[in-house]
Amino acid sequence: MAKERIPVTPAILFMKKNGMAYTLRPYRYEEHGGTRVAARELGVEESQVIKTLVMEDDRGEPFIILMHGNRQVSTKSMARFLGVKAVNPCEPHVAEKHTGYRVGGTSPFGTKKPLRLFIEEGIAALPRILINAGSRGLLAEMSPAELIRVLTPIVVKVAI
Repeated sequence: MAKERIPVTPAILFMKKNGMAYTLRPYRYEEHGGTRVAARELGVEESQVIKTLVMEDDRGEPFIILMHGNRQVSTKSMARFLGVKAVNPCEPHVAEKHTGYRVGGTSPFGTKKPLRLFIEEGIAALPRILINAGSRGLLAEMSPAELIRVLTPIVVKVAI
């Protein structure tokens, strides 16, 4: 059987450089399948598959929020937390410009430019998470404490 080729991404290089403990988990990517497909392919709960969402506030300031795969971000709650009038998801081309990653392969690790980073509070309580490793169809499994140790995200409670 042929060995699967795993791309070397900025996220993987970042995780290695920072001495992170992780396991790469490739899966068969499906266009518009999202975390539901990743969870099914890897045999985990969808809440353990963490979405890396690129959003911006009403002043055009981008940020990343990490969210459970089976939950959504309350943009009203997030705007209230930030003290702005509104927040919205970035258009795919804008998100790619900020992060350097294609939508569907966006990782919070090794982004093109540093972005404010937020994490939904329930993620920290999970025993393990799977988060994008910088390529469609490739997740990194790790302890949430490992992500928090390296990225020091701001904890929010904005899931719906």
